[in-house]
Amino acid sequence: MDIISQLQEQVNTVASLAFNTFGTLQRDAPPVQLSPNYPEPPANPPVDDSVNLAEQPKLFSAELVKAAKQFDALVAALPLAEGGEEAQLQRIAELQAENDDIGQELQKQLEAAEKELRQVQELYGQAVDNCLNLKKPD
Repeated sequence: MDIISQLQEQVNTVASLAFNTFGTLQRDAPPVQLSPNYPEPPANPPVDDSVNLAEQPKLFSAELVKAAKQFDALVAALPLAEGGEEAQLQRIAELQAENDDIGQELQKQLEAAEKELRQVQELYGQAVDNCLNLKKPD
């Protein structure tokens, strides 16, 4: 897998871990009374003792930090731009000109293919007419 794909995959991993970490923290947080005007919130339902809720945030945050460090390592492995910003802008302009040339060539090929398709459709229509009318071809 190339470095950009690895970075995208790592971003997805970090996002998933962050989502699960925050969700777990919200799920396991004790209820808090927002105002003395509101009634006392109900207590959290009893939880299976086999799951240590105190350790889950630590485990999730450790995994999140590990994933972030892997992301940083991938970013550090990216090749450095050569020649500075001016060279990059020049390279972008060259690539854009090349893209425009290829786009024009593809447009010409598309037009030629459409013309050929119309000719084939016309010939096919003539052949069908000849078959239906039982005429001999000219």
